[in-house]
Amino acid sequence: MTKKDLIYYLKEIRHFYGDTKVLEIDDLKIEKGSITGLIGPNGSGKTTLLRVLAFAEKPKFGQIFYKGRPEFPFSSTIRSKVTLLTQKPYLLKRTVFENISYGLKIRKDTDKLEKRVIEALNNVGLDFKDFALRKWHELSGGEAQRVAMAARLILKPEVLLLDEPTASVDTESAKLIRKASLKARDVWGTTLVIASHDLQWLYSISDKQFSLFKGNIFATGIENIISGPFENLDDKVVKKLDDGQIITLDVTQKKECIAVIIRKKNITIELFESTDKIFHNQLSGHIVSMLLEEKRGDIMVTVFVHDLTFVLRVTPDQISNLDLYPGKKVVLKFSSSDVEWIK
Repeated sequence: MTKKDLIYYLKEIRHFYGDTKVLEIDDLKIEKGSITGLIGPNGSGKTTLLRVLAFAEKPKFGQIFYKGRPEFPFSSTIRSKVTLLTQKPYLLKRTVFENISYGLKIRKDTDKLEKRVIEALNNVGLDFKDFALRKWHELSGGEAQRVAMAARLILKPEVLLLDEPTASVDTESAKLIRKASLKARDVWGTTLVIASHDLQWLYSISDKQFSLFKGNIFATGIENIISGPFENLDDKVVKKLDDGQIITLDVTQKKECIAVIIRKKNITIELFESTDKIFHNQLSGHIVSMLLEEKRGDIMVTVFVHDLTFVLRVTPDQISNLDLYPGKKVVLKFSSSDVEWIK
């Protein structure tokens, strides 16, 4: 990957709200024309990262390079090239037509304006005659989100940032918003960065997934993060589950750490426990979901171990050989030396 291939390069980013650190990203690269999925629980930093990528918020420390150049919030060189669609649509107190055309009018780019508004509405499944003159308050939640999407698509942005774009809309609106975002990438080469809890959608469309936890980013996608409390048992540190199972953890880096990561690549899935001593942890659980990663051809398997959720990547051959399916009981195996402590 060369600098010419990158739309974003974030270096040594640190951002705070008051004394609370909300982002800590040493190195993040996003390629032009790619689809990047952002995964993580509420409060993990996804929205803050999207606002930083949208140049709507300046991090306290670090640099953001856009197409190889350092850029800053509200820079004239990136205005209208990067646009963010939030979970809750923000519309001007005007008609649908005026909302969608507003960005072009600001740019003094009003040639064939009605035709372009018609096209933008068509892209999100709304009829121009029915909706153009409607006021902002005459729209349903799904319609308002589609109008907000159309207002961004009409700009033909280089980057479209989506923050839970389908979380609060009806099924039909969600379908049309997904379709319109992918069309932007296919037709204009728009780079998409999408934060969503819809893992099935993200795994099926994204070229790469990043996982966030308390502002830390993991380039390997969603990882297994276990929070405390942790206990001392003999000379070990453990996480006790209510069903009596115990997770043995590596004690060497425990100081001042609030959680541990067990990376999915380090977890082995089997049907039965073994006497192999390399596995300090053998946890019984059951499969709750299996999602295909279309870009890789692997399957993301989610396993419930009592009140904890584990995710691991499994090959089609493993699925076949172990006859894995949702509901099946399995044993997850990993060594305590593969557990990483995080602050």
